[in-house]
Amino acid sequence: MQPHLLLLTTPSSYRLPAFLAAAGRIAVQVTVAEDTPSELIRPLPTRLLIDFRDREAALKAIRDLHEVKPLTAIVPVDDSGVELAAIVCAELGLACNHPEAAAAARDKHLMRQLFARAGVPSPAFRLCSTTDDLTTLAQTVRFPCVVKPLRLNGSRGVMRADNPHQFVAAVHRLNALLDRIEGIGKHEFLVEDFIPGFEVALEGLMNNGEVQVLALFDKPDPLDGPFFEETIYVTPSRLPEATQAAICAVTASAARAIGLERGPLHAELRINERGPWMIELANRSIGGLCSRTLRFGTDATLEELILRQAAGLPIDTLSREGRAGGVMMIPIPQVGILRAVDGVDEARAIPGIEAVEITAPLNYPLVPLPEGDSYLGFIFARGSDPETVETALRAAHACLRFTIVPAIELQPVAG
Repeated sequence: MQPHLLLLTTPSSYRLPAFLAAAGRIAVQVTVAEDTPSELIRPLPTRLLIDFRDREAALKAIRDLHEVKPLTAIVPVDDSGVELAAIVCAELGLACNHPEAAAAARDKHLMRQLFARAGVPSPAFRLCSTTDDLTTLAQTVRFPCVVKPLRLNGSRGVMRADNPHQFVAAVHRLNALLDRIEGIGKHEFLVEDFIPGFEVALEGLMNNGEVQVLALFDKPDPLDGPFFEETIYVTPSRLPEATQAAICAVTASAARAIGLERGPLHAELRINERGPWMIELANRSIGGLCSRTLRFGTDATLEELILRQAAGLPIDTLSREGRAGGVMMIPIPQVGILRAVDGVDEARAIPGIEAVEITAPLNYPLVPLPEGDSYLGFIFARGSDPETVETALRAAHACLRFTIVPAIELQPVAG
C-alpha cells in the first residue's frame, strides 16, 4: 500500500512546496492540513483546514481522515505543527516524538530547564512577565542580556540589551509584538545571558534517539545584536574538526535532554573559548528556502530524507554532494512598501550563483526584525569551497537594489 502522509503547515510557509515536490519524487501520497482560524474553516477538495489551537476539533478532523484514508505518518512542515503532530500520533499509534518532547522543542523556557537539568551548555536564564515592575527588574539583570519570547521563531522578538534603559525599551517592544500576535494581556518571556561567539547551525535527522548529522553551516556575519537577523549560511563548516565534533556532541546531549527520538532537527549554537553553547534546538528542518543548499547521494533533497524516514522507506545515503553550498537570506533593511527590485540579472550572472529568488511581492508592506518574520528573498550559490561560495553570495547581494518607500507615499492624494 502506498504510504499516506499528512503534512501540517501554515498559509505563509516557505517550506510546503519543497515537501510536495519531494513527495512526488518518492511517490508517496500526501494530504495537506493548513492551520486556519476556526471561523474561517470551510470544506476544500484539496486541503484539510484545521485550527491547530483547537486541539479537540483538530484531533477529530485528523481522526476522521485517518478512518477514511489511513495515515502512515504526520509530518510538521514547520514549528507550528510539531506539538499537534506528536499528540495526534500518540493517539493514533503512529511513530512520532513523545508529546512532552515536542512541547519542549517549542517552549524555550521548558527547553532551557531541561538543558540546565542535563548539564547542556546553554545561557543562564530567568522567566519574567511583561506585568513585572520592569524598572525594578532591570536592576537585577546581568548585562548584556537577551530578551526572548517563549514560542516565536526565526529570531522574531529577540533583542539584546546592554543596560537597564535598553532592557525596559526591549520588553515594551516585545510586549507590543505579543499583544498583536497573542492578544492584549500578560506575556511571559525569557531573559538570558548574551553568549558571545561565532554562530553555527546544525542540520540533522533523529533516528531512534541518535543524531545523524546532515550538515553544519557557518554563519560568517556577526550576530551580536541589537537584533539577530540571520543572513549567510555556508556549508561545509570551516571550523577545526575537533570543534565540529564538540558541536555535534553538545547537540546530541541537547536532543537527549529534550527527549527527541525521530524526525528532523535544527540546532543553533555559539562557539567561544569555552566551547559550544546550545542556543536553540527545534524538531524541524532548516527554515525558509535554505534547504535548497543541501543535496544527498544522487541529488536527493533534505525533504526527501525527512519524508522517507516518516514513511518507513529506505534512505540510500546521508552523504552530501562534494561541492560547498550556501544561501543568503536577504534582510529587510527598513519598514515600508517594496516598490521595485533591480539588479537581479546582474546578481544571477555572478559566477557560482545558482539562483536569486525575490519572495517579497511588489507593493508589499515590509517589516524587519524584531517584529517581522520574513525576508526579501534568497540567494543560492555553489562552489569548490566555502570561501568561494561566501564571496559569490556577497557579490550577488551587492548587485541588488531595492526601492522601499514609506507606506504614506502609497496613500491617495486628496483632490
